[in-house]
Amino acid sequence: MEESSKKTLNFIEQIVEHDLKEGKNGGQIVTRFPPEPNGYLHIGHAKAICLDFGIAHKNGGKCNLRFDDTNPVKEDVEYVDSIKEDINWLGFQWDNLYYASDYFEKLYDFALEMIKRGLAYVDDQSAEEIAKQKGTPTSAGIESPFRNRCVEENLDLFQKMQDGAFDEGSRVLRAKIDMAHSNMHFRDPLMYRILKMSHHRTGNKWNVYPLYDFAHGQSDYFEGITHSLCTLEFEVHRPLYDWFVDQLKDSDYRPRQIEFNRLNITYMVMSKRKMLQLVKEGRVSGWDDPRMPTICGLRRRGYTPESIHNFIESIGYTKYDGVIGLEVLEHSIREHLNKIAPRVSAVLYPVKLIVSNYPEGQVEWNEAINNPENETAGTHMVPFTRELYIEREDFLENAPSKYFRLTPGKEVRLKNAYVVLCTSCKKDAEGNIEEIYCEYIPETKSGQANSNRKVKGTIQYVTTEHCLQAEVRLYDRLLNVSNPAEEKDRDFLDMLNPDSMKVLNNVKVESILKEAKPLDHFQFQRVGYFNLDTDSTPDHLVFNRTVSLKDTWGKIAEKL
Repeated sequence: MEESSKKTLNFIEQIVEHDLKEGKNGGQIVTRFPPEPNGYLHIGHAKAICLDFGIAHKNGGKCNLRFDDTNPVKEDVEYVDSIKEDINWLGFQWDNLYYASDYFEKLYDFALEMIKRGLAYVDDQSAEEIAKQKGTPTSAGIESPFRNRCVEENLDLFQKMQDGAFDEGSRVLRAKIDMAHSNMHFRDPLMYRILKMSHHRTGNKWNVYPLYDFAHGQSDYFEGITHSLCTLEFEVHRPLYDWFVDQLKDSDYRPRQIEFNRLNITYMVMSKRKMLQLVKEGRVSGWDDPRMPTICGLRRRGYTPESIHNFIESIGYTKYDGVIGLEVLEHSIREHLNKIAPRVSAVLYPVKLIVSNYPEGQVEWNEAINNPENETAGTHMVPFTRELYIEREDFLENAPSKYFRLTPGKEVRLKNAYVVLCTSCKKDAEGNIEEIYCEYIPETKSGQANSNRKVKGTIQYVTTEHCLQAEVRLYDRLLNVSNPAEEKDRDFLDMLNPDSMKVLNNVKVESILKEAKPLDHFQFQRVGYFNLDTDSTPDHLVFNRTVSLKDTWGKIAEKL
């Protein structure tokens, strides 16, 4: 049993388990989720959140939320608030809340200490000049002409940088390591740059701000982080992460950086910069547009925390980057909504059906099961009257032999009601179907002992008298290219799917949906899974399609 359980652990869980057995860091597990507050979180961040919080809590440890707010140019309190909301929605609560800006004083003091030890210097060159001197992976870099300034001059210049004496971009503080190192990140990396901007927490106190490679590992160290989990692009940064920690640490404790594969999903854009562009240019309605891969966008579309957890658990954590099919994510929400979503009737493209032999003015209320997958979900009552709306595609005047819905001379069951025989239809001047006529067969009412008349089709309906008018937004993939990363020569805006949203304004739904609350989930029978949008009002219901009942896109894509 023990051997079997070990096989289910991913490689990070195995490392943590080993460290606990070895008693490293006093047997403590402390992780952190360190987002930069420069945008809204997306599904890729959800993968990191589930790992950071999950692995800590599973092992009786702690997980901190730390905002990496070292760049006031891009950061905003709006993003801080949204990140907190998304983490809570996913079902997690941080043990401590920190900001990188909490450590600005400590980082500044550490930088001064490094200058005094001859491990850092002020460089007067521009970013372009510094970049030219970096060299290549196979050739050494060129030392800065300011590399050998004396300690006193460096201390004075760095203090003046902080005092605001110099312009932005005129000077930086660099670590003094090795310009011939095989790892390019060791070639005198930047530690501080001048930014004369107000910070969302510290105001105008600072004119210099630390860069990621200098701030991140030290912040981990200050917090007592044991396992610093990050995505694979930071693997080449790990030696520098360790080097900076080595200059700081004064005990056997040290945080350990471990990298895992980032999440890439077909037909999705995961770049914050590109998502911000979509928002600013009005190509989507906002960060929470249901077509966006943001957590708030997925929530608004109708995804559940459980479905996202199940999706992430199914794809796992590895050391190899790849691309996950969007259908895997969609499968996870279908599975969950199938278990929890009440079944209701909705008609997206309505046409009137008149039951000509049913008494005018009579209303019959029939019991409908809310969810056949959940016995405790109960039932609700649905009306049946003489005049109904059905889906336009559920009728064909001249139907092929294997068409099992309404067509003159054939029978079909109206769900929770009767078998009806289609008799005729009425068309307008252009030949469009205006009304369909049928006759009901009284002894075939659903639930009656003698109601088991054999028919091959069942269709849903709503009554014209009781139904509600609704707007429905049919969402599809945001991009029409499976893997945009492979389209290096194309502007990603050219990859946008022009049919990613279709709005239907004449949808008819059951009256029970008047009681729905924003984000409530439903299965529109034979149509798909939907939820009530936050734009909805009591007088104007708006529903989003979360996902279709089946993965039809995958079959279409196979043919292309």
